[in-house]
Amino acid sequence: MLIQPLNDRVNTQLNKFQLNKKFDKQLMLFSVNPLHPSLHTEKLEPKHVGLYSFRIDKKYRAIFRIRKGQAEIVHITKHYQK
Repeated sequence: MLIQPLNDRVNTQLNKFQLNKKFDKQLMLFSVNPLHPSLHTEKLEPKHVGLYSFRIDKKYRAIFRIRKGQAEIVHITKHYQK
């Protein structure tokens, strides 16, 4: 999957949470296979908004949307398990 360049906000979040190496590894997996089992890719609620997430590690997720066949990473966030 093609991935748009990261915006300043996402780069700032990656630096703040010190996730650059982990993110790069997961992004490589994502670009080859967005449904790779270790990514735990899921569509977020409400589903009509069209946002998805994949796992960076157990605590953090990357939020993305797909437009015209390209993924745009829009946010890095903490993932709270139920």
